[in-house]
This record gives sequence, structure tokens and C-alpha cells, in this order.
Amino acid sequence: MDIPSRQQEQRVGHFRQILLWPLQLMPLAAGGPLQQHHQVLAQESASQPWRELADEFGGDPEQFQERHYSEFVTFLPYVQRFLYGEGGGNDDNPQQGGSPIRVFRRHDVAQVRMSFKDSETPLCFDIIHLDLYFFHDIDVVILVVEIAADDLDLRQVQDTLYRFGRAYPPYWDDDGSGGHCLRRSEWLAADGRVLATSDYEKRSKYLAFVSRFRAPCISSHWEFLLRPLVLHHSDEEGPVRYRQIEYHRMPLLAYLAMDDPRRLDRGDFARLVLVSGPGRSGSLPYSDQHLEDFEARFCYDRYWHPQAEQSGTRLLSCGHAFIMVGSARDAYFTGAENGLLGQFRHQFFLLALIPHFHKAALLMLSDRLVTALTRLQIGNAESVKTFKRDIREVLEVFLRFTHRYWFTEISDQAQARALFAMTRGHLGTERLYAELREEIQDMSQYLDSDSLRRQANTVVRLTVVTTAGLIATISTGFLGMNLIDAAQEPLPDRLLLFALVFVLSALLTGFAIVRSKRLSDFLEALSDERLSQRDRLATLLAVWRSRRPPGSG
Repeated sequence: MDIPSRQQEQRVGHFRQILLWPLQLMPLAAGGPLQQHHQVLAQESASQPWRELADEFGGDPEQFQERHYSEFVTFLPYVQRFLYGEGGGNDDNPQQGGSPIRVFRRHDVAQVRMSFKDSETPLCFDIIHLDLYFFHDIDVVILVVEIAADDLDLRQVQDTLYRFGRAYPPYWDDDGSGGHCLRRSEWLAADGRVLATSDYEKRSKYLAFVSRFRAPCISSHWEFLLRPLVLHHSDEEGPVRYRQIEYHRMPLLAYLAMDDPRRLDRGDFARLVLVSGPGRSGSLPYSDQHLEDFEARFCYDRYWHPQAEQSGTRLLSCGHAFIMVGSARDAYFTGAENGLLGQFRHQFFLLALIPHFHKAALLMLSDRLVTALTRLQIGNAESVKTFKRDIREVLEVFLRFTHRYWFTEISDQAQARALFAMTRGHLGTERLYAELREEIQDMSQYLDSDSLRRQANTVVRLTVVTTAGLIATISTGFLGMNLIDAAQEPLPDRLLLFALVFVLSALLTGFAIVRSKRLSDFLEALSDERLSQRDRLATLLAVWRSRRPPGSG
């Protein structure tokens, strides 16, 4: 590949990348309802590095910053309640006004050192945040990794976007390294110690894991970052288990403060937003036909003025990635508090977090439906009972998700509204939601119809038994007649008569229940005027005839 010289490369004065990695959480108890995994993590605080983050909206009002206010007013009221809860609410109970989001953060990892395949010199990026986002009543957690670096060339940025957020290698190159992955990724402590290292090159590990568990294995440095959460399909012990829910490439956001963003050509922007890796300057990463409507599909150019002295800001989104590009000389673009850098880390981060959470939650519910169907054994009464309970639980979770988390509009601000619509359009969450709702409604209708069928059968059987009892009651109680005058007999004789009548009544009632289906057929035939007396007699005889077992005779 023809690679331009470093002098010809565009310089990136400041670079930020935020990875969003949605994962599905497994039930804490087999067959149990949804539980709050963050509470388990909080209870394990003494033995693990994750600590719950204090709510910035619940502290001293004098310390409340303007950027928090700007972030808050970006969203519509019902989204504000989802993200921040309500004033005076109970933070431990979202149903009483608290926020349904719980954030945990770790501080022991200070840097990540990346070694690339075409360079002997590794790059170090500062770790800004390592967070875990939990959501009330939804078995989903999102790992958020924010990194930053200064003074990079464009090719290094493109390579970082392309290779860093890989949970596992899709294949291996001829030299044994993981395809599309970094040669090595290392988490570093503040004193420079290596806390964990990737193992993309261990092909036998990944092959054996998939062969054994029929599920993908993740690299060791990502496993380290998530502990004490452990991979569901593994032999490790941990208080909370998770599983992969999407593609192995993690969704991302990127911020690029360029020396002169107007020097980026169409191919450069396409490589950034489509995360296709570095390429030859002046070329496109894909065919002209594929990128014919590139600007309309992926670019938001409301504030992009490439012909003006101040180029402004270009925003791009493909669903998987959100990219913000602007000038490093623009004080507003680089402002960390009230500028676009601050908005990127807060408002735009949430604009990406919400649709990715929507998609992860919908995929999680779809997976639970498939799991319930897989475990169903039609001939097993206990399995059918478990299936009904699981489906009703999924329906309840879906209803809570719809009313608490599902939004089609989140802001009245034109830019936020357009970018949210663009991202969710690329992710296909609207279509996924409609498909899941239809599947759940089909399941619910099946359960309702099955319940109605069972109730109808029960009513028929009770009607037959009642009819038989009515005949016996009228026969023995006509005009208060007593066939046996035993009122003056000794108590033992009366008890014996009572027991005899009780046993006979119980046997007759039991017989009526056992043959209630046939008796109901006889009653139906008896009321059908179209049938002859012979047909009705045949139906009556069928009540007494023993049914041959299947396969006999």
C-alpha cells in the first residue's frame, strides 16, 4: 500500500476516542427474575476496582457546573427523567423518581499502550474514563472507555479507530497475529506497570474456546478490564456473568481537532466514519457506486463551511461510529467546558449511548425469546409451565422498556434531533423494535388462546359434573323424600351409611370427571336434533367403552 510520508500527513492536534461495548448480563439465579447486577457489584467493592460514581446532580448546588446544565437542557423532559431522575427522588428506586442508570468507574488504569503491525514504535493514550453503565430492570451493561492523545498524524488516528476496539480477532494473519487487531494492547498503571496484555496471537485459545462453548472468546486484556464480571461461557468464577450481544467491533465516538480540516478529502472522511483504516491519500475506501450518496447518508454539514476562513465543524455518523472533526485553532471547538469538546464528551456521548442501549436491550430480549423457545418441550408439562412464565416475564420487561426507555425523539434542538435520528436509522432500532413487538404479541396471543382453551375445557367438564350431580340431587331430594329412614339408628350405623354414600358419590363424581369429555359429547349429541336415536345411543355407549391404547390391535 502506498503510504504518504509523515510530512504530507494531516496532523491531529488533539484526539479523543470513546468506545461503547454493550454486553448482555446473565441472570444471577437460574430461572430467577431480572435482578439488579449493580447491587452485587457494589457489595463486592472491597475486592474489586469498580466504584459507584456519585450523581453529579445530587451534590452541592454551588458545585454544579454550567456544562452539566447545558447537557441537561439538551434533552426533552421525559429523556431528562430517564438520564437524571427527578428532584427529591429515591436514587435507590427509579420508580420513586431516581435515575434508572447506575455508573461504576475504576481508576487503577492510567494509560493504554498500543503496538501497531506496521510500526515498531508503540503509542500511549491517556485513559480519561473507564465506566460501566447499568440500567434498571434491563440485563444489559455498557462498558465505556475514553482515551485521549495529542499530536498524532491522521494515519495513526485511522489505525487506532480501526484496530483498538476489537474484542477478539476474526482471523489470523500469516505471521500469527490477529487479523484487523493491534499487534499488542497493554493497560498501564500510573507508575508504568503493565496490568494486562492482549493475547490476539493465541490462535489455539480462541479455536478451543469456540469448539468447546460454541461462543466467542474475548482477549485477555478486555477480560481483565471487566473483572469481577466474567464471561458466561467459561470456567471462571465471578459474581456477575456476561455474554457477547453484538459484533466483535465495539461502537465508538471520535473527536479530531485538526490543523486544517479542509485539507481532508472525501476518502479521508469516508475512512473515518466507516472506520475502514488508513489508506492512500486521494483514494476512496470503497467503490464510487457504494459511496455515491455518502454525504447524504453519513454527513451532517449544518455547520461545515470548507470554503470559508473558519471551516466550522463536520459531524458524521454511520451508526457504528460517530465522528466530530474541526479546527484545532478554533477556541470554541477545543473548549473542554463550554465548547464542542465538552459537548462531545457529554451531549454527543449520550446521543450515541441511548440508541446503542436501545439496540442492545432489544437484542437481549430477542435472545431471551429464543432461549425460552429452545428449552420448550411440548410433551413436558413442567417445561410448558416454565415456558409460559419466561414469555410472560419477557413481555413484562418489554412493556417496562417501552414506557421507561424507548424514545423516538429526544431533543428539540435541530442538531441533536438530526444526529439521533441518523444514528438510530443506521442501527435499525425502529425495525428491530417493531419485529420484537410483533414476536412478543404473537407469543402473548398464543398464551392467551391456550389459557382460554384450557378454561373452556374446564368449564365443559364442570358442566358435565354439575349435570350429573343435578340428576342425583333431584332424584334423592324429590319432595324431601328420605329413601332410608335412619335418623333414629345408632351412631355407628349412621356413620357406616354416610361413608357408603360418600364413597359411592365420590366414585360417581370421579367417573363423571374422567369421562367428562365423552359425557359432554353425549350431551351435545342429545341436544342435536339432526341425529337419529341410534346415533345418540352410540354416543352413550361410547361413554362406557374403554379406549384402546395407541398402537394396540
